[in-house]
Amino acid sequence: MRELGKTVELMKPFGGAAPLFERDWMMKHAEAAMRTRPVAITDRPAPLSEGGPHDYYSNGDYWWPNPDTPDGLPYVRRDGESNPGNFDSHRLLLRSMRTHTAHLAAAYRLTREEAYAKKAASLLRTFFADDATRMNPHLAYAQAIPGICAGRGIGIIDTLHLIDVPVAIEALRDSPHLTSELYEALRRWFADYLRWMRTHKNGIEEMNEGNNHGICWFVQAAVFARFTGDREMLRFCRQRYKESLLPEQMAEDGSFPRELGRTKPYGYSIFALDNLTTLCHVLSTPEDDLWRFELPDGRGIRRGFEYLFPYLADKSSWPLPPDVEHDEGWPVKVSSLLFAGLALRRPEYVELWQRLDADPSDPEVRRNIAIRQPLLWL
Repeated sequence: MRELGKTVELMKPFGGAAPLFERDWMMKHAEAAMRTRPVAITDRPAPLSEGGPHDYYSNGDYWWPNPDTPDGLPYVRRDGESNPGNFDSHRLLLRSMRTHTAHLAAAYRLTREEAYAKKAASLLRTFFADDATRMNPHLAYAQAIPGICAGRGIGIIDTLHLIDVPVAIEALRDSPHLTSELYEALRRWFADYLRWMRTHKNGIEEMNEGNNHGICWFVQAAVFARFTGDREMLRFCRQRYKESLLPEQMAEDGSFPRELGRTKPYGYSIFALDNLTTLCHVLSTPEDDLWRFELPDGRGIRRGFEYLFPYLADKSSWPLPPDVEHDEGWPVKVSSLLFAGLALRRPEYVELWQRLDADPSDPEVRRNIAIRQPLLWL
């Protein structure tokens, strides 16, 4: 790709004058990434983990020390209320690696300057490939609950942010710094992780979750399968989108009842639709276009946006109580608005995406943005 001017004019949707991507924003973040050091989960030992130093560990968000016992065990649940004392260092390290890698890969795609690719390769090698620092490709100890369990299936949502990594790797393919040895090591890691996701009891449990967790399992599976060439998994993801995710999670009006019933219905609704949209983007083919797939009653991704978009454009019209936490942080620039706007020929979606904040300050809102660099996906 040739180097572009002050703004990234990869496309001007629907004949408009405004570019989709601002070069200054992208390069600012890439330069910040150049100043970081490679990170690994081995940097932060998890004292309560039943695994080893290479095993990812986290605690369930909404679980708190038991006020009725001397040692606080077993923890008790307070839905929607995040415990700031829970161990989240591995989650933050993973997200940091993902974010910096995505920014560097986007800068390399724009400029072809090898310094960005060299830095990205060092981040990837440290986190996934070096024997001394690599993360083991499983999440057996994710979202553990002290006093109750060593890890849970719903912990697999912690790696949702890794979906940016395979597209970043592909953007770096032309660079000599992404050696064939490193590339194959990365493909093996994601193939091993996908195998664990679909065979371990935690993975199978998460795959069958009936809310946003199930959606996010399939988003990860689809992205990792595309990267590793797993055609059978891609076929399975398309089947489950049509036969399970849509009919079981979307209501006839396009809403997600299981998200509306939570204490954070606005944020969870955005999150569910955002990730269902990513599935359409990843899985659609000319022969099997999920953007236009609909159930007999009209439910499909188009219906989901017909329901939620008015509340994204005008949050004051939201008919339910505000979220118990982080309500003021929404809405933000989520990739679903861009992807759906382009695929469904809805310029108003793209225009809203361009207006919204790409760098929200609320850490929980940032955590719920699965894709950091949409440029890499187009």
